[in-house]
Amino acid sequence: MKRFIPFAAKDPYVAIIRLAGAIGVGGRGSLSDAGLREVIEKAFAKGKPKAIALEINSPGGSPTQSSLIASRIRRLADEKDVPVYAFVEDVAASGGYWLACAADEIYVDQASVVGSIGVISAGFGAHVFLERQGIERRVYTAGKSKSMLDPFRPESEEDVARLKRLLEQMHGIFINHVKTARGDKLATEEDLFTGEIWVGDAARKVGLVDQVGHLVPVMKDKFGDKVKFRRFGSRKSLASRIGLRLAEDAMSSVNEQALFARYGL
Repeated sequence: MKRFIPFAAKDPYVAIIRLAGAIGVGGRGSLSDAGLREVIEKAFAKGKPKAIALEINSPGGSPTQSSLIASRIRRLADEKDVPVYAFVEDVAASGGYWLACAADEIYVDQASVVGSIGVISAGFGAHVFLERQGIERRVYTAGKSKSMLDPFRPESEEDVARLKRLLEQMHGIFINHVKTARGDKLATEEDLFTGEIWVGDAARKVGLVDQVGHLVPVMKDKFGDKVKFRRFGSRKSLASRIGLRLAEDAMSSVNEQALFARYGL
């Protein structure tokens, strides 16, 4: 009957945002700032949540989308003066850990994989195959860098050097994000930013996370046993719910599984 009594104190509630999947790799199932904008803003605006809890299970993906999503969460947290807590499930690696760093505190399961603070670019070279098949590749550009790293042409030292500079710049942005978010909690491990990964409590020991703990008990410990939970997330399409996938979504799923596989998942 409490909800019908004017001015009666309401039970505190925590808004849960689920961030599961690869980040910005294409397809309608991947995490992106555009796809999550409405979800994130509703979670902060609906009622007066005591906190935002992020359920994270992501092997990473696009650095830019990771940055945009994390920045949106952090900006709203500061504007609304609402604390944010991240809870890692199987993995928060690379861009997934970037998202976790948007939280004030990060919790993991004892078997969660965390880290992989680095940037990667991978591809294939097919020029030898084309030569063997007697196929000639013809490319015309305006601007000497427009055909950089064309997979159908021999790799050049200049292109590789240019790509490495770009990767180093992105890596530096990632490192700065982690240092800003974690501050003095970080250990002085030499391999902290080399792409290395840690499991469970080992991640706590190097300062990448705060504690081993799960969402419901941690939130009850902070806000009392009467705390309520409300989930916010993107609705799946009817096709997705009944198991149908377009070709683009199927390819996205393959890419996502490949990313998870890097961490033995």
